[in-house]
Amino acid sequence: MTDTPQDDAVAGAEGAVGPSFAMQRIYVKDISFESPRSPEIFRGNWKPRINLDLNTRSRILETDLYEVILTLSIEASAEGEQTGFIVELQQAGVFQISGLDEAQLQHTLASYCPNLLFPYARETVDSMVLKGSFPPLMLAPVNFDALYAEAMERQQQGGADAPH
Repeated sequence: MTDTPQDDAVAGAEGAVGPSFAMQRIYVKDISFESPRSPEIFRGNWKPRINLDLNTRSRILETDLYEVILTLSIEASAEGEQTGFIVELQQAGVFQISGLDEAQLQHTLASYCPNLLFPYARETVDSMVLKGSFPPLMLAPVNFDALYAEAMERQQQGGADAPH
């Protein structure tokens, strides 16, 4: 059998090692719901003021295996600054990532992975809020690329730690 250029291309592609990404597992690492003013809070007109804090962090578990944790802290306050509820959630995932340079890896861990975790976190928060007898929050999508770019800009200007 003779080698053809096509056979050589297939053989070269099989031997090539490029970047790889695989989501291994998504899970809730920590979760908390508090409604300190219930049932009194339900007697008033519910027009909450929502305060959302969002944070991400990552750590290496072993070679090419990383845990990424997306933390959401939400406080909803009604008229008169009465706290309706507080939700704290750590939505986490384990990701296999290889073949990226350091800058690409940091961007993937700080932006791409949290972007994959956010819909799970959003659904979990809405479920908890509903079970607390409040209307769902319907959190707006988050642009993790923009947040990462802002963090990198702050790091370059002020010498702060890189997002991770």
